[in-house]
Amino acid sequence: MTLPTEFDCVEISTPGAPEVLRPARRAMPVPRAGEVLIAVQAAGVNRPDVLQRIGRYPVPKNASDLPGLEVAGTIAAVGPGVDRWKVGDAVCALTNGGGYASHCLAPAGSVLPVPAGFSMIEAAAVPETFFTVWSNVFERARLAPGESLLVQGGSSGIGTTAIQLAAARGHTVYATAGSAEKCAACERLGARRAVNYRDEDFEAVIREATGGRGVNVILDMVGGEYVGRELRCLADDGRLVFIAFLGGMKATVDLNELMRRRLTMSGSTLRPRDDAYKAGVAAALEREVWPLLAAGRVKPVIHATFPLAQAAAAHALMESGEHIGKIVLTVG
Repeated sequence: MTLPTEFDCVEISTPGAPEVLRPARRAMPVPRAGEVLIAVQAAGVNRPDVLQRIGRYPVPKNASDLPGLEVAGTIAAVGPGVDRWKVGDAVCALTNGGGYASHCLAPAGSVLPVPAGFSMIEAAAVPETFFTVWSNVFERARLAPGESLLVQGGSSGIGTTAIQLAAARGHTVYATAGSAEKCAACERLGARRAVNYRDEDFEAVIREATGGRGVNVILDMVGGEYVGRELRCLADDGRLVFIAFLGGMKATVDLNELMRRRLTMSGSTLRPRDDAYKAGVAAALEREVWPLLAAGRVKPVIHATFPLAQAAAAHALMESGEHIGKIVLTVG
């Protein structure tokens, strides 16, 4: 198959509001050793894309400056040393950037088959959130059989993924969200109790719901003043794992409580991790999670789709906070 010499994309013209996203054309990239080129049919929109657009999420060295961390489509070309994938394979992938485009490079180890029965739109909504949830909740925080999980921001793309995945694996799940509608959505997805943080005290609700014991793991995207309250929500030997700090990057911590009850705080960001690490997460997902997707026990929640050229509108929706689940761009 002969590739065109250029591809369509959406680039960040300058840091700023959604309107700085603009259509462009660039020279078609050639996959290097260990890479594939994907003809993109859909791309997920994620919070890091917004942060990159406003200039608060530096692009790692050798990564594309184009936004977009997850795509679904078909393999258009393979680089040297790639054995598993061939031209025409239907795939989804975690990328190092560049997803807002008709064609996108991805490390071969971060590429996975489109889950059985999934559309390309659904498949594009999987990689970033599932890689993030698996690596933080099940690997870093070691959520074990019989343990419970509190998901802060349960109606987000990350939140809806974490709720479903933990519930499908037999865990008791609690969540917070910012409206009655969002809380109801969280409970439909498998949360035993969702707390409207605008008019309820999540700390009091969780303590009551767990008989004063607390939860074993908390997945937090807020930080700031939530941290002290979250430590009090944890059971002894509990783990608090951060993936964002929308409420602030600084917090006051009671070290006595942390030491006395053997609590653990940790956090991570996915994009700077090397390709070998991400390939390991991909292998775990294919083994542990892809069967759940194929069986329909877990499925991404798609709130809205936009054509690629309307990426600015997709970002405006994400920043409004009105969405439940994922926002996806369609290509072609």
